[in-house]
Amino acid sequence: MKHGRFGIGVLVSTGLAAAGALVAAPAASAVTPQTATLGFDCGSYGSGTATLTATQDGTAATISVSTSAIKSPINIGANSVKSTLTLTKNGSGTSTFTGNSNPAIPAGGDVSTGPLNGTVAAGDSLDAKSLTVVVFGITVTCNATSAQAPGPFLF
Repeated sequence: MKHGRFGIGVLVSTGLAAAGALVAAPAASAVTPQTATLGFDCGSYGSGTATLTATQDGTAATISVSTSAIKSPINIGANSVKSTLTLTKNGSGTSTFTGNSNPAIPAGGDVSTGPLNGTVAAGDSLDAKSLTVVVFGITVTCNATSAQAPGPFLF
């Protein structure tokens, strides 16, 4: 009989410890999809596709952009592209993600930028609308020519 009580006590203690660990664990945040593609038209600077990669940590989110729509005419140093990505938020509003973080880009290379920083709330749906990049004082605005595939980012 003593042996049976000991076993039940261990099970109850283990169960309570596991429940306590679940309560103490931070809530995981996720964005889906993590990667999306769309078409961009950048006027006289060209057009092409862009790949957006999103991450989320609570209400903070980042989106990195890699696009074949804009080619660099010269070498661009790291962290010298100022970018603003504007997204349609929940079908009618807008949200912006900004930053000046980019890898070094060789002459003739695709322009990549990010991570761009923004704020999100649970349930936000974001679909890219436009991307504005400023390089050496030259502003290029690219407008989306298609919806994101496989769909908007859901936070």
